[in-house]
Amino acid sequence: MRPMDPILLTGTASPHLGRELALALGVPLSDCHFERFPDGEMHLEVPATVRGRTVVLVQSLTPPAGEHLLELLLMADACWRAGAARLEAVVPYLGYARQDRRARPGEPLGGRLVADMLSQGRFARVLVVDLHSPALEGCFDSPLEHLTALPLLADALRPKVSDTSVVVAPDLGAVKRAEALARLLGRPWAVIHKVRLSGDQVHASGLMGEVRGKRPILVDDMVSTGGTLVAAAGTLREAGCADDFTVVTTHALLVGPAVERLRTLPLGQLVSTDSVEPRAGLPIEHKVVTLAPLVARALRP
Repeated sequence: MRPMDPILLTGTASPHLGRELALALGVPLSDCHFERFPDGEMHLEVPATVRGRTVVLVQSLTPPAGEHLLELLLMADACWRAGAARLEAVVPYLGYARQDRRARPGEPLGGRLVADMLSQGRFARVLVVDLHSPALEGCFDSPLEHLTALPLLADALRPKVSDTSVVVAPDLGAVKRAEALARLLGRPWAVIHKVRLSGDQVHASGLMGEVRGKRPILVDDMVSTGGTLVAAAGTLREAGCADDFTVVTTHALLVGPAVERLRTLPLGQLVSTDSVEPRAGLPIEHKVVTLAPLVARALRP
């Protein structure tokens, strides 16, 4: 390792991305020892000599987000107390980003709270990828670099895109993302109007765009329980689209009934990044695109 190279550490939420990023940067992935005390408290030790060095910490705030956030802050504190000259955090998936506003009295502003907690890590810079709500950028005290994985995802999709492909936003919140992906792929796009009934139940109530006979590419920033995709698929099939779906997302959380719901769709492929640790043994074809080249470009001086 050259003296100017960063020291790269990864938390337990992001080992796959940590390994890929180490290859992309051409640096070794330093060991970080994790354990738990009998009462469940986390304990970690950073054995690398970090004094006077730039340290890059890689950790997604995937479920359980609170545990992974605390782990990231403990890693940062250990490095700071060991004399690190600069700390940078790579947080590809930022948990609680959906809680960027209060829908009713009595609710917390969870996204702002997480941003405030990250400020305790003394990070000179925080890198995130495809925030659920870009408005959260204004909540960070330390410099925030907001990256997008859409060009990487478009490159992965391009071999299967045909003259019958159409990019579809499953709800109004995904319109800008669908428009951008359609532009990268040179394809038309459509949008579905969604009404959320509960945390994992949604109802699709309208469609704008031509999809009859087309092969839909459903795009969203995250797939959580899959309810939005199932509702969108029902609307698309009623409108006469082809039974050959592709789902593309940055953050494949796949929690709760998501896998079973996706299994019910005529799904040819799920394309996602490694912002969420890839799951083995999925009953659907899953293409994982690493964020390492994108993050490495942002980290290089």
